[in-house]
Amino acid sequence: MSTPTNAKTNETQAGSIQFTPWDTAEALFRKQKAYFDTDATKSYEWRTNQLDRLVRMLTENYDRFADASRRDFKTASQENAFEVSAPIATAEFAKSQLKDWMKPAEAPLPKFLAKSGHKGMVYREPYGVALIICPFNGPLLLSLRPAVAALAAGNPCMLKLSEALLATDELLLELIPRYFEPESLSAVVGARDMITNLLKLPFDFLFLTGSVGVGKVVMRAAAENLTPVLLELGGQNPAIVDETANISDAAKKIVWGAMTWGGQWCTSPGYAVVHESIADQFVAESRKAAVDLYGADPKNNPDYSRIISPSAVNRLASLIDPKQVVYGGKSEAPARYLDPTILYPISWSDKIMEDEIFGPLLPILTYSDLGKLIEKIKSMPKPLAAYVFSRNQQAIDRVLQSVSFGGGAVNQTNVFLFIESMPYGGVGSSGIGNYYGKYGYDSLTHAKSILISPPDVAIDHLFPPYTKEKVQALDQWFDY
Repeated sequence: MSTPTNAKTNETQAGSIQFTPWDTAEALFRKQKAYFDTDATKSYEWRTNQLDRLVRMLTENYDRFADASRRDFKTASQENAFEVSAPIATAEFAKSQLKDWMKPAEAPLPKFLAKSGHKGMVYREPYGVALIICPFNGPLLLSLRPAVAALAAGNPCMLKLSEALLATDELLLELIPRYFEPESLSAVVGARDMITNLLKLPFDFLFLTGSVGVGKVVMRAAAENLTPVLLELGGQNPAIVDETANISDAAKKIVWGAMTWGGQWCTSPGYAVVHESIADQFVAESRKAAVDLYGADPKNNPDYSRIISPSAVNRLASLIDPKQVVYGGKSEAPARYLDPTILYPISWSDKIMEDEIFGPLLPILTYSDLGKLIEKIKSMPKPLAAYVFSRNQQAIDRVLQSVSFGGGAVNQTNVFLFIESMPYGGVGSSGIGNYYGKYGYDSLTHAKSILISPPDVAIDHLFPPYTKEKVQALDQWFDY
C-alpha cells in the first residue's frame, strides 16, 4: 500500500492533533511486554474478548467513525461506511473460526514412528508484542484489520496511527482506552521521529502498510532485533485487456477500480494496457464509464472521494500531460479535488509510468503481442495486483502463470481484497507475507513443531554402536 514519499499527507485539515509523548509510547510498550509474559493473551477467552471489544467500539460509535472517515477524505458514503463495516465483519469472522485455528494440527510421520505410537503435532504460538504501522488511505481498514489478526493470534499490539488522519486519529485515541486495557491494545500518533524511536524497541513482530521506501527502513530496523515482519507495500498494477474481452464491461470495471477511493488504494489498476485492435473502442467505453459512474460534475457527486491533501493533488496534477487527457484532468488543490482522469495514448517512457500513481488517473497503453507485453511487465518491479480481461483461457493462463504479483482477478478489479478466506499480500517490492482470515492468524503466530514419543518406546538405531543394520534403518525416516 504505497503512499508516495513526496506527498505531505499531514495537510488533511486545518489544525493538528496532539502527538503522543515518547515516554508514554515507550511505557505502553513495556507494559505490553510485561503483560504478554504472563501468558494471559494465549487463552481463547482473552482473544475473543479483545475481538468483542473491537466490535463493540465500532458498532457503538458507528456514525462517529464514519463521519471521521468522511472528514478525513473518504467523502463517498459507501467508502466511509465500509471503513467501519469491514473491520467489524473481519473481527466477527475471526471469532467464528478461532477455535479451529487454535487447535494443534497433527502432522504425518514416517511409518515406523507412527506404528510405534509417536505423534507429530504443530502448535501455533503468538510472537508477542506487535507494532502495526498504519497508512492514511484506510483509516480503519488498514489499522484495525491488522489488529484483528494480531489479537486473534494472541499478540498485544500497538497502533502507530497516520498523522494525516486528524479526525479518525482523534476518535481512536479517545475510544481505544475506553474499550481496551492499554496492555492489550494501544494507539500512538507522531511524526517521523516517533517511527524511528519505535523501531528501536524490541517488538516481537512488525506489521507495515506503506511505501517501498518505508518498507526498507522497517526491514533494516527489524534486522537489528531479528524481528519477523509483514510488509504490505504497492506498485504499478497492470490491467491487461485483450482482443477477446468484453470491452464495455472491462472499461467500466477498470475505470471504477482506478477511481474508487480517489484512486488511493494499493490494488487500484495503475494502468490499462489494451490490445491495439480494440484501443479506440476501449478509450471510448472508458470515457462513457467515467460519466456513468460519477456524472458530468464529479466534484459535487457524493459518490466520489477527495484526495488526502493539497500537496498530493499537486503531485498528481504534475503527472498529467494535457495533450494526453481524453477525460477529466482538472484539479483544485485547496479543495483536495482531482477529476477522474483518463489519459491516452501513453507510452512506457512517460513520467506517469515511473512509479505507483496513487490517485484517480488511468493511463491507457497499447500492445500487439502478449508475449512481449509479459516480458515488459516482468522487467518492472513486481506489482501488488494484476488484472486480465479476456475470454481466451489460454491467454488468461499464460498471464497468471508467467507474471508474478501479489493477487488479482480475471475480468474484475480490486474486489478480491474483500474476501476473508483468501490471502492478501505482496511479493518482491510489493511486500512480504500475507494476512486476512487464517492466513493472518498463521502470519502472526509461530509454528512450533512437537514430536511426542511414548515414554517406553526407544528408537534403537539412533544409539551407538552403529551396526550396518542400524545405518540401513535410517532409510525409514523417509518412508511416509
